[in-house]
Amino acid sequence: MAIKKKITTKRKVAPKRKVAPKRKVAPKRKVAPKKKVTKSKGKKPAFGGYAISFAGRSETVEQVFGKKPIAPSEMTKKIWIFVKSNSLSNR
Repeated sequence: MAIKKKITTKRKVAPKRKVAPKRKVAPKRKVAPKKKVTKSKGKKPAFGGYAISFAGRSETVEQVFGKKPIAPSEMTKKIWIFVKSNSLSNR
């Protein structure tokens, strides 16, 4: 008995294509939205509606706060106590 040899055929492979290098594309510029023009209504009132005037006062900082170092929150409290006791605000 004779053994038959398998006949193999080579597959044809398509030649590789040359690929061009990718070009870098500049990112698109974002266009800033146009600002709306607003008409000025004059001078705005102070935040919260308070207007405080210290004009003509002769008190020193030591007289208002004291001579010891204090925290900023304590300073705010003492300023408002001073403003309300001397009627310096518009309310």
